[in-house]
Amino acid sequence: MLQSQYRWRIAEPDRYVSDELARELQVSPLLASLLANRGVDTPELARSFLHGRDESLHDPFLLLGMEKAIPRIREALERKEHILIYGDYDADGVSSTALMIHLMKRLGASYDIYIPHRSNEGYGLHNHALDWAHQQGVSLAITVDTGISAVEQIAYASALGMDVIVTDHHEPPAVLPEAYALINPKLPGCPYPFKGLAGVGVALKLAQAILGEVPAEWFEIAAIGTVADLMPLHDENRTIVRRGIESMRASAFPGIESLLQISGVDMAAVSSVNIAFALAPRINASGRLDHAGRAVALLTTEDAEEADKLAHELDLLNKERQQVVNDIVHQAVDMLEAKMNGSGLPPVIVLAGEGWNVGVVGIVASKLLERYYRPTIILDMDPETGNCKGSARSIPGLDIYEALTDCKELMHHFGGHPSAAGMSLHRDELELFEQSLHRFATARLLPEHFVPVAEADAECRLGELNVSVAEQLELMQPFGMANPSPRLVLRKLQLREARKMGKEKNHLKLVLEQDGSTLDVVAFGRGELADFLQPGSLVDVLGELSINEWNGKRSLQLMLQDIQITASQVFDFRGEANPVALIERYIRIFHQASADQAPVAALVHSTSPFRKAGSLNDGRIWVYDKTGGILPENDSAGLMLKDTVRTVFLLDPPETKEQFNALWMTFRRVENIVVMHSINGYQGRLEAPDREQFKRIYVLLKKMGPGPLDEKTMLPALSRQCSISMRMMSKVLEVFEELGFVHRAGGELSFVPNPPKKELTASHRFHELNETAEMERYLLDAETSQLASWMMSRLKGAS
Repeated sequence: MLQSQYRWRIAEPDRYVSDELARELQVSPLLASLLANRGVDTPELARSFLHGRDESLHDPFLLLGMEKAIPRIREALERKEHILIYGDYDADGVSSTALMIHLMKRLGASYDIYIPHRSNEGYGLHNHALDWAHQQGVSLAITVDTGISAVEQIAYASALGMDVIVTDHHEPPAVLPEAYALINPKLPGCPYPFKGLAGVGVALKLAQAILGEVPAEWFEIAAIGTVADLMPLHDENRTIVRRGIESMRASAFPGIESLLQISGVDMAAVSSVNIAFALAPRINASGRLDHAGRAVALLTTEDAEEADKLAHELDLLNKERQQVVNDIVHQAVDMLEAKMNGSGLPPVIVLAGEGWNVGVVGIVASKLLERYYRPTIILDMDPETGNCKGSARSIPGLDIYEALTDCKELMHHFGGHPSAAGMSLHRDELELFEQSLHRFATARLLPEHFVPVAEADAECRLGELNVSVAEQLELMQPFGMANPSPRLVLRKLQLREARKMGKEKNHLKLVLEQDGSTLDVVAFGRGELADFLQPGSLVDVLGELSINEWNGKRSLQLMLQDIQITASQVFDFRGEANPVALIERYIRIFHQASADQAPVAALVHSTSPFRKAGSLNDGRIWVYDKTGGILPENDSAGLMLKDTVRTVFLLDPPETKEQFNALWMTFRRVENIVVMHSINGYQGRLEAPDREQFKRIYVLLKKMGPGPLDEKTMLPALSRQCSISMRMMSKVLEVFEELGFVHRAGGELSFVPNPPKKELTASHRFHELNETAEMERYLLDAETSQLASWMMSRLKGAS
């Protein structure tokens, strides 16, 4: 049995709506149901959604503040005022700044740009930057992707004689800055019909308001910021990103072309997924580890040689960023486990460390959220000043922006969205900050909020899928927030093959079959699972359908997101050279053990080689009882609830059927059995009782005389003569003793001259020997499939 990592929540389409869409659009029932599930529930909406229309580009003057801002910008152009473009250091801010540079160049404006350094200055407007702008003669500042919370800074700019036009998309605070104009679709009273624009989307609307129509290639830049900032890809964003991708496939920007090449992306097939996982991380790396100006230069240069140079620099920065993230994640995990000291996970994880690069703490927070599924805040602490700057990531059940608002008096600054936010505070406030967040979260989060959910669009059978259906699903592109790549659930597929792939063998390839159809399944980073997937198993999978093209052949492929096996399993690792490492790997894969839930597994053996086995010191270790049954060998085993055991590791085979049966009577809810005992050099093999063999042994005993005979001397000699183990010989003598053929006492054996006539089958020990020999034959000699079938039949019999 393999538990899924997530609880699968499968959408239920309106059958009437989906049937009508399939009929009217002449598309597959699967595509029709996906459209219906996403609110695209009429043929007219579906045609627009699938094939695109420009009417979803709304009038920019519907944005509150636009009618006031545009005349002020035109006045600045006419009077040749010096304009400041003030941006942000993430990919959205970089894209917004780059778009405004292109606009300023087209307008022939006199301008400067300013993007704060993430580590040295932090988010938002800063008075020292406004002082610098004032010295440069700036009289009009236009913010992009920032400014909606800068009440004091904008008041300072006004005191310097500068007008400020704010373009932003973040949540507006209760008190708004007194800027010359505020442009944000989320402002109270703003009639703009779509509230989901990115910062670059708002900048694009400003450009549209000034120019009437913007160059087609500018949508490339707008698409990058929109996808990178995880904005919902519906309504106007869908049009922005779709038009941006179309232009990007023959990009007019040397920087975008170079970045696609260095990322290994085929320009002709670029997609929103490539933007999210290839372009955005490299652009973000500039602002995380260096200064975002380098990324702005990439998106605005007209020189191909400079573009190549900048693209290589961003690629190297991204690799460095990945290593920095890994290092901090390890430190954060150690800090959290030490902080908990055996207790459960807190409702909100708050960790602060010195020397943690503030540019990557958001990524680290995401990594910890993925690992522990708790809202997480990671902060970098300045050892000299005590100031902490951090980022938060949250789960769907907790609005982290609302949680921060609840304790705003403890912070210098904060801002963000329901799922992600940034903040700064002093270390002296950290304890109260954490306590406040815990109280807030405890009052709102229920147990079900801590169970990760994977949304699935449909459940289908393999026979319903083919390349043509996959091609139709591609019409739903671009994929991203609010329009994710469709996820499908397929159940009871038979596993034909499981193997590792990739240079480092860290990826997984499966071949599944159902109703005569086969499907290739790929899972990146899950190569270890191949060792625990047995051909013939029935598996359920959740994944994203794609088309694999190889040597001109197009075939169906599923990108695996989650997998489960609902039947119990027997894993054959007999003769495993490093059982401790195997146990640790199994627990990591199967039990997904978090810090507040110990793995529900038990180790059973006949000796004690694992007492000092590293991380298994606290393992639930049981030992076979010589009188039959099993006993706890350590406190962890003695205190455990036996019904919580889901996996039993057999480090040694049982010696008797009583011991074997005791396993399943003790662990009644076991799901998986991992067999790990040695099969070579096993001492004392038993054999199925053979009448001729018993007759021969009886004759040899009779020749030795009436006795008494010393068993220590007799047994080895008799064992050699009959070519059987001493253990087997001892079992034979037990049968003879029970039948009255011999008498045994004090280590001596006497032959009974005229024993009663009895059949061997009259002996209870004869039948026990037969059953134990059969047990050993399966445990030591059987093929994997035979071993699994035999053990599962015994397990069902015991339950």
